[in-house]
Amino acid sequence: MTGMLTKSEALTNLEACVQAEGRADLVAQVRAKIDELGIKYIYYQFISVTGRIVGKGVPADHWETIAERGIQLVYGSTANLFLDRYNNYIGYGPEASELVAIPDPDTFCQLPWDKRVARVFCTCFRNREEPENPGGYLTSDCRGNLKRIHAQFQEDHHGLHLRHGTEPEMMWLKKGPDGKPNGGVTKPNCYQIDQFEELRPVFLRVIDYCQAMGLDMIQGDHEDAPGQLELNFMYDDALRTCDRLTTYRQICSQVAREFNLIACFMSKPFMGVSANGCHHNLSLWYGGDEQVKDFGMETLPGLAGTFSYRKGGENTFLPDPSLSATKPGPIGLNAIGGVIEHLGALTAIGCSTVNSYRRLWDTGLWAPVYADWGFQNRTCGLRVSAPGRFEYRAVDSMVNPYLMAAALLKAFDDGIQRNLDPGEPESRNLYEAMEAGKQVKKLPMSLGEALERLEQDDVVKASMPGDMYQVFNWYKRDEWEKFLATSTQWDVDMYLDCLP
Repeated sequence: MTGMLTKSEALTNLEACVQAEGRADLVAQVRAKIDELGIKYIYYQFISVTGRIVGKGVPADHWETIAERGIQLVYGSTANLFLDRYNNYIGYGPEASELVAIPDPDTFCQLPWDKRVARVFCTCFRNREEPENPGGYLTSDCRGNLKRIHAQFQEDHHGLHLRHGTEPEMMWLKKGPDGKPNGGVTKPNCYQIDQFEELRPVFLRVIDYCQAMGLDMIQGDHEDAPGQLELNFMYDDALRTCDRLTTYRQICSQVAREFNLIACFMSKPFMGVSANGCHHNLSLWYGGDEQVKDFGMETLPGLAGTFSYRKGGENTFLPDPSLSATKPGPIGLNAIGGVIEHLGALTAIGCSTVNSYRRLWDTGLWAPVYADWGFQNRTCGLRVSAPGRFEYRAVDSMVNPYLMAAALLKAFDDGIQRNLDPGEPESRNLYEAMEAGKQVKKLPMSLGEALERLEQDDVVKASMPGDMYQVFNWYKRDEWEKFLATSTQWDVDMYLDCLP
């Protein structure tokens, strides 16, 4: 047939992205926004293995060139260009090539704290001159992986897709004279409006910035740790929820600079009080329509994609009245079964730091440590928090949300494909149920153990294709080994005077 590409002429992944149908129109829309808003500078950003925002800044005059050619950074930027304990660069050495990051125009948005500047998320590709797979997807790009894994999940399950929301707890800390943390801004008094009020100037500015960048803020409260707030935004399609959580962290960091505070997302900075969790509320849907949330603004300070939410459709996690008035429907039950089956490996991603396990060991503070599920039962690793969704609890504030969403999709897929039954929901306090003889698997209780569970789980590892698992495992095993090889103040206090 004439007009068809031969194998040698086939488009690379990078070329297919740049030439995708409708992209040229989006690139033109961004130029119109640049001119309308007076944008002078653009951050081209993607996400590293630890969830950190990395990238480059370029004057806005070069938008069309960057939209076609991309920015280049070393492959090792996907691992924070970080050295392991043997002084080797994690993932990629200095001899490795440079990735090409191509902007996703529909994520373009003005920064509300300096309206001369905008940001756009990118998808990463292998260099065009690589001898093998030139211009292919860079598999250590966790955001790009999520896009492709979610698209495959939808294809395999007739359009079924993940919508989720997160509960990002974090702490607002004071700075001491040395610039280091000096306790929380407020007292650890849960739900008290007086403590919430003390942080009002801070959280109102966060909310203003969030709305200006497309986050539909829905509720917030003061939690039970020093300076700890939870400000929630509306759930949505998986990729946009991950982008919004990343944006939320960026906003909190900026507001902290403005108030001379520290925005702390560390999981467990204080013992004896609650940690910073980041529960994920999950559901699988068919259909739905895109709706733009304009927050009453006459002109959106970015493209419509940043301000869009998927609404309506069929929520498959709602109870099937013909089967049960309370249990999730069959797809929801299978999804729960898949998560419970793989909870050990998932913990390496949801609780991804050495410090994460301080949260699980600090007993009596509601952290989930057992692989079970129930209705409104916070002693379980999963709970049906409301009809139509369940809450995955073994995840904290340091999570890379793109890795987490991709891993959960693989667990869901396995649960659906194998028709996994999670068993009956547990209504008792799980600790009392185990005393009565119930057998329940325990989560890994250290980063090292969690990494072992991940290594043995091919389903969850499939959420980290190509180089992604190698980079993640290398980075996190190095973190664990550095911890094991370090003497701390605890060692000194415990052992200095133990003999003679």
